[in-house]
Amino acid sequence: MKRLVHLHHYRALLRSLLIAVFLGIAAAFAVWLFHRSMIGLEWLLLGNGDGSLVAAAAALPGWRRALTPALGGLAAGLLLFVYQRYRHQRPAAPTDYMEAIETGNGKLDVNASLVKCLASLLVVSSGSAIGREGAMILLAALVGSVFAQRFTQEKEWKLWVACAAAAGMASAYHAPLAGSLFIAEILFGTLMLASLGPVVIAAVSALLMTNLLNGGQAPLYLVEPLAAPLPVQYLLMALVGVAAGACGPLFLWAMSASGQAFRSLRLKPPLQLALGGLIVGLLSLLFPEVWGNGYSVVQSLLVAPPGVLLLGAILVCKLLAILASSGSGAPGGVFTPTLFVGAALGSVIGQLCGFWPELGAAVPLLLALTGMATLLAATTHAPIMAALMVFEMTGEYALLPGILLACVIATTVSRGLRPVSVYHTAPPPKREA
Repeated sequence: MKRLVHLHHYRALLRSLLIAVFLGIAAAFAVWLFHRSMIGLEWLLLGNGDGSLVAAAAALPGWRRALTPALGGLAAGLLLFVYQRYRHQRPAAPTDYMEAIETGNGKLDVNASLVKCLASLLVVSSGSAIGREGAMILLAALVGSVFAQRFTQEKEWKLWVACAAAAGMASAYHAPLAGSLFIAEILFGTLMLASLGPVVIAAVSALLMTNLLNGGQAPLYLVEPLAAPLPVQYLLMALVGVAAGACGPLFLWAMSASGQAFRSLRLKPPLQLALGGLIVGLLSLLFPEVWGNGYSVVQSLLVAPPGVLLLGAILVCKLLAILASSGSGAPGGVFTPTLFVGAALGSVIGQLCGFWPELGAAVPLLLALTGMATLLAATTHAPIMAALMVFEMTGEYALLPGILLACVIATTVSRGLRPVSVYHTAPPPKREA
């Protein structure tokens, strides 16, 4: 009898392993397909095929630089508006994989999710300052949801959607551990720890397939290797954690206020998204760096950051562009834009510390990496995930103790100022009797 029970358990474990590997590979293909489609659309619209929206913006004449994000937002808004009118009702299932995992049964609305991904493809390819990774992860989660509904029992749907979402994140950011812990930390209490094994397997499988599709293995951001921080540098990293912990709630409040401001205009979705894109386009006349999700700008910050004044000006304009894009309702994520804001914040602090040479020449890069992790931790309230993500994206594992400490500090400060994260809404205020 015990042998039969053991055999049944072994078969169930093997089945979970095979499904997780399959979902990891499928998610990697979905992310790769979205990325190739984005590059193709950028080449078609902008004549640029290297994937750098900042370079594309810099090469365009001023009028095209100003209007292209607006036209992309208009096209995406028309697509969403026409689809909503065609449906005449709200989607029967969510189009947010977080909602599907946390409060739903893991089922995603296929048609509505595909339309949302296509709209996101239009806005990210035309320069809006919104993250492309949100649509990539949604597309990966959709693959998991469709597979789960066809081939598994309903009680397992959440697990397989979680596996696909973690795999999509691992593929988009080259960070399988962070992708797995993203699911575990954000959805703590919803996904049991025993279910983390398939999630990790799916994420690692996705990374391996991504490396195969890309023709090699490399971290997402290429930076100079750093030595373990000195004791005084630990203090600076902790101070960046405090600053990011205070800035995180401000960033979330600004995004919420921007959304309310756009909604108060009572514009139709196409005009609202076009207005957000126009603001991005006008800001790009000052700095083409405001185009896109900020990946290429983060890479330049980590290699050769501009001076404090220029960096501060770029940060302000980029922040306004992010608020315009997110507030107008442009479909996409804010993960990579958050990484940019954090990197710029840390780099500014690091360059100001350059007046004291005894702190070390690598302080600007060290604090830029710390800023990336801590602002992400402050907005997501997931310090372990945020720290691991920066390590996996850059390969700077020697910084683990200091950045992890700074992320915990940032999360603690942020929670004290704003109890809810970017993935949850604040409860309505209580009315006094």
